[in-house]
Amino acid sequence: MTERKDQPVRLGVTGGAGSGKSVVCERLGGHGVRVILADELARRAVMPGMPAYENIIGHFGRDILEADGSINRAKLRRVILKDQEKKQALESFVHPEVFRLMAEDYQAAAENGAALVAVEVPLLFEAGLEGYFDYILTVSVEREVRIQRLMARDRISREDAESLIRAQMPEEEKQNRSHYVIDNSGPLAETNKTVDRFYQEFLERLKIF
Repeated sequence: MTERKDQPVRLGVTGGAGSGKSVVCERLGGHGVRVILADELARRAVMPGMPAYENIIGHFGRDILEADGSINRAKLRRVILKDQEKKQALESFVHPEVFRLMAEDYQAAAENGAALVAVEVPLLFEAGLEGYFDYILTVSVEREVRIQRLMARDRISREDAESLIRAQMPEEEKQNRSHYVIDNSGPLAETNKTVDRFYQEFLERLKIF
């Protein structure tokens, strides 16, 4: 996609589960970049009263609810990991609402004068969103590091972590379809330096600041 002169440049940030997309986005946000997190949008999309919430309850039943009526996302994730049809059903409920909220947040950023908006989208390629962005950055990490991070972050077994990774697009394919790749396999300080270099080089290429 060609950059629009009157609109912020759209940078899609993606990567597999446990790759550290949020780390990269947080660092970009520290440079003043407007960051939109698809995972936060997904949480908003399934809140009680939202259309996706009602569809999910109707399809999966009330067993996936917490005592306060909110959706237990960890339980729902375990359900869809074992059933491809249920996974597709969930995506059909949630994705349209996430896209709507994303468009709203992007427009708000444009109205506030943002020159660059970074949008973290875990399933960017899987959802067919390549055409929505001007540039795509994939955050990459070694497989074993991803497994360990997922086990620690989500408190899941190695088997569940590996199932989650298998359910996603292969890392190599994501890298091949991206404009930029950042390796997040090392220490946080090293990743931060890499993000800083990327940001400066990216701005120089765009000449938007």
